Amino acid sequence: MYEDSERPEDPTAEQVAADLTAVVRRLMRRLRTATPDSRLTPSQQSVLARLDGEGPSTTAALARAEYVRPQSMRLTLGVLEEQGLVERTPDPDDGRQSVVSVTDAGHATLAAARAAKQGWLSEAIAGELDGAERRALAEAAALLGRLVERSE
Repeated sequence: MYEDSERPEDPTAEQVAADLTAVVRRLMRRLRTATPDSRLTPSQQSVLARLDGEGPSTTAALARAEYVRPQSMRLTLGVLEEQGLVERTPDPDDGRQSVVSVTDAGHATLAAARAAKQGWLSEAIAGELDGAERRALAEAAALLGRLVERSE
């Protein structure tokens, strides 16, 4: 007799990981296309969302958080600043640095992008999935959340 985790029909962790990686990549690509014409790259959107969620930050801290070089982050922030989506102010603790924060225009841009993505996904779920499938997807989302929290 097999234990639940040893049944031959159970997929391996490696197969689930490969399948999940592929579908998440496709989902992210589709969500990006649902965003209104914001002219932001995925990395610019990520930085803007990080600033929105975590508050003002230095260029160096943002670079570490986004796993990029400080030079790359300076370029990304320069574009966001040119578009009026972020602003820099002197760091009160270190006058050699500046602190970057989201402007009202940046908040509005993020809100529009999030609404478009959530709207597309809500419509897709409502149009394609029945109640049992929606419950299964909600359970899967909770499991994914648990995996993400484990690695943070």
